[in-house]
Amino acid sequence: MIGALRLSLVALSTTALSACGFTPLYARPGVEGDLASIETIASEGRGGYLLREQLDDALAHRQGTPATYKLAFAVNEQRFARGVRLDNVANRYELRMSVTWRLLDAKSGSEVHKGLTEVSVTYDSADQPYAAIAAQQDGQERAATEAARKIQLDIATWLAGDKKKA
Repeated sequence: MIGALRLSLVALSTTALSACGFTPLYARPGVEGDLASIETIASEGRGGYLLREQLDDALAHRQGTPATYKLAFAVNEQRFARGVRLDNVANRYELRMSVTWRLLDAKSGSEVHKGLTEVSVTYDSADQPYAAIAAQQDGQERAATEAARKIQLDIATWLAGDKKKA
């Protein structure tokens, strides 16, 4: 009896969601294909390289196919000491990554969309030099992953809506 009641509730909720007209962002016509046709142009530095890797994965760029858009970006990273031990040595840091990006039409080179994406992550720093470097690099990787996710979502929203707005 309880199983049948649960099954009917699931069926009712599925029917209600499909009837309300909700369409997921990636189910909208052309969004997925347009995202895959974006070629990223890396900026200098480790942060730029990591962000390009993450964007290529997030956008599912198809190598060897002509790009419809080119994504150019510049990365600015700042590191701040946030946790200080009794001996006045920082043991926790905040990494702020600011990415200014422009989506360009691949044929004409004109700017079609732009944005500023800011990400902040924290990480612990150890006394051992190698561990401190590894922690900082892990912070950069996490910041690049989050920035790529935000940029992907911004561009997908733009692609699903009115593309004339920049």
